Amino acid sequence: MKKIVVALGLGLFSLVTMSYMCSEGYSSENSKIRSVPAGNDGIYFNKMSLEDAKKEALKTGKLIFIDAYTEWCGPCKRMAATSFKDQAVGELYNKSFINLKIEMEKSPEGPDVARKYGVRAYPTLLIVDGTGKLIKQTIGMKNNAQLIAFAQAVL
Repeated sequence: MKKIVVALGLGLFSLVTMSYMCSEGYSSENSKIRSVPAGNDGIYFNKMSLEDAKKEALKTGKLIFIDAYTEWCGPCKRMAATSFKDQAVGELYNKSFINLKIEMEKSPEGPDVARKYGVRAYPTLLIVDGTGKLIKQTIGMKNNAQLIAFAQAVL
């Protein structure tokens, strides 16, 4: 009986700790997402609409990277806490893309973006051009190497 109580206690502690770590800095609204400032490790997610990002992409010649997520998605939270904070990933994405993070269910443009690009699972990562044309899409949690390969496939 003692062993069961200890095992349950450790399991609960691990769950609470992991939940806290995975959700740190993540919010249900794009305006509240803690972005990584340029020059620091990780991807800097711009706080702008997709329409504004498309205008910026046409001006700069960059593509747009979109993290299509939901607030309840565990793998989305995990990527935000790990892969998106990697220095090499950040350097590549910050140099090459206009990076957006769009909550697909609660942000004003999320449902329209989900319909337009056929987003049906989370996380979905999209790369679009300045006209809004889909260039590349992938579904599911990605590690650092997979994120780098995803970006390099379109550069």
